[in-house]
Amino acid sequence: MPEIDDEVIEVDSPALSDDQRPTVRILGTHGVPANYGGFETAAEKVGLHLLAAGWRVIVYCQVEGRGEITYDEWNGLERVNVPVDVPGWRGTSLFDLKCVRHSSQFDDLCLVFGYNTGIFNTWQRFKRIPMVINMDGIEWSRARWGFFRQAILYVNERFSAFAGNHLIADHPQIEKYLWTRAPKRKVTMIAYGADEVLEADEAPVRALGLEPGRYLTLICRPIPENSILELVQGFSAKPRDYKLALLGNYDPENDDYHRQVVEAASDDVVFLGAIFDPEVVQPLRFHSALYLHGHTVGGTNPSLVEALGAGNPVLAHDNVYNRWTAGPRQAYFTTADDVAVELDAILGSPQRLEQMSTAARERYHSGLTWYQIGEQYRLLLNRYLPTNSKKTGSGRH
Repeated sequence: MPEIDDEVIEVDSPALSDDQRPTVRILGTHGVPANYGGFETAAEKVGLHLLAAGWRVIVYCQVEGRGEITYDEWNGLERVNVPVDVPGWRGTSLFDLKCVRHSSQFDDLCLVFGYNTGIFNTWQRFKRIPMVINMDGIEWSRARWGFFRQAILYVNERFSAFAGNHLIADHPQIEKYLWTRAPKRKVTMIAYGADEVLEADEAPVRALGLEPGRYLTLICRPIPENSILELVQGFSAKPRDYKLALLGNYDPENDDYHRQVVEAASDDVVFLGAIFDPEVVQPLRFHSALYLHGHTVGGTNPSLVEALGAGNPVLAHDNVYNRWTAGPRQAYFTTADDVAVELDAILGSPQRLEQMSTAARERYHSGLTWYQIGEQYRLLLNRYLPTNSKKTGSGRH
């Protein structure tokens, strides 16, 4: 994709009617506003970017309960609210099926996030509905799913690779992987974005018992593949003049890995629980002295990009995913001993912390802003608009 600078979006034809505007339907997420995870945030940010560029954007949203599909709007994005009363992944699968059935009534271009139910998307392919699919990471390879779920994901990945007119990889390494699933011409790399945080209130940080600039953050799902135990062990190897703030739900009584993390933690490790409120999380990031990132698998991780957008120095697990995202001027580890050594060096040098913070913002602006990401989506989607695009949005929903 072409290099894109941060600029204000200019709408060429703001007076176009629904029938005339390019239209995209966004499937595969829980919907907008984003309050669930990375895909939802991407759907919201990309959707709002396209809306500002003159597109008609229709987002499928999962809601609890039974009944008929309803319609409303949020910040100009049209929402198709699909009720589902089945919990867990089975409910998500039912939601995806309902979304495919509904969207297939129209000829509109579809932007699909994820391949978990790729078999359903073959129906859109059969009906010649243009479809661009963000393939996420190599989700089927994660051991935490277990063999049965892994097998389902593996099969659906193959269906999505076939069904999509074009595939999006969120990292160069994922792009290379997708070349084994589809022709290179059918794959484009578009990373994940984040909002930039240039200032933040100290009050939410102090309310949690933390002193701005005197703590480290670790924000992730508490599972072994995120290297939390190694990070906690390395931090707790000696007394430090910093706290380590962990966000996430830890249940040491019922989860053996959580128990190991809690037992390894020194008195300077603070377990804050799961916090999703951006009015709290953004100040936590902004006032953090260092961000710890232990993810060992996946593509461009949203939490890491958000840390860069907040200007956080980063100590990350040493792998191709993190090194591409964070850049060469951050610090990396493999073992708990590495963590201890790196923390001694980094926290003992205010100059290095400042250099790493500057490097984080430079990396963020080099291609990870939501404007840059949104423009890449717009340019790609524009290639797959139906030739009769001025007619595809003729139905209100």
